[in-house]
Amino acid sequence: MTWSPLNLTVRVGCSLAYETTIPTPVLFVLRPRLEGRVLVMQEKLSFGIGQPAYEFQDSHGNITYRSLLMPGRNEIRHDALVAVSSLPDTRQIQGSLLTVAQLPAELLRYTLPSRYCDSDKLRDFAWNQFGQIPHGLPRVQAISDWVHNNIEYRFGSGRPDLSASEVIHRRHGVCRDFAHAAIALCRAFNLPARYVTGHLPDIGFQDPGSAMDFHAYCEVYLGQDWLTFDPRFNVPRIGRVKVAHGADAVDGAFATIYGEAKPAYFEVWAYQVNPQQVSVGDPIDLSRRLDGTPHVRLT
Repeated sequence: MTWSPLNLTVRVGCSLAYETTIPTPVLFVLRPRLEGRVLVMQEKLSFGIGQPAYEFQDSHGNITYRSLLMPGRNEIRHDALVAVSSLPDTRQIQGSLLTVAQLPAELLRYTLPSRYCDSDKLRDFAWNQFGQIPHGLPRVQAISDWVHNNIEYRFGSGRPDLSASEVIHRRHGVCRDFAHAAIALCRAFNLPARYVTGHLPDIGFQDPGSAMDFHAYCEVYLGQDWLTFDPRFNVPRIGRVKVAHGADAVDGAFATIYGEAKPAYFEVWAYQVNPQQVSVGDPIDLSRRLDGTPHVRLT
């Protein structure tokens, strides 16, 4: 990966609440992954009073917390200041494209069908649609373009049981559906592709006016590195803060609940700030926000 200065600061985090009547096991994946062009400068994570929690890394290396929701209201809060680069997502491929036979063994899992990325059901469609496009970056970009142009984004239309083939059939969805569709189509060509979830501030991008939320996109292994593709927006973006990656949304869930706990509150934030004026734990104050416009503001 090309070196770049971490010259912007993003505040990311969430405030969650769940209510339950019995002790309920839960997994949380909320903290940024310590990789790529990011550096966590300040961070605070709390699970409420009396909740036991311990940290481990799952099979994809995501920082995961195993905890227990207790009867009543359970409040979870994560807040962090993260230094990021002002450079957008890169399309520069490092090294030659690898065949399946040359891929590192740990990447082979990302070439296979999964619960939500049913590439086996999309193989004929993928070859008919993209088979004449040169393999590698041109084909992956064509897939991202097609998903962006042919799947309608509908806020609130997401469902936990939709696979990529179903999304392509119905032609609408949310960001996770866009990511699943692109990943499945890439895997139909034996390209390693993985699901990514995290925070995406509007640095150098006009605020669309929608509520802040976690964001899902994908990464494809081209050459000898993972490149980011985001068919929801389909333009290189600045300031991504990855929280998790995996085969599909099963591995990227911010909360996995083993029971019937009900969500009682949900708030997410991701916006650029001046680190000399904002600290973790401060009230969320969007008047201090520096992003949300096409102009990148350096501090």
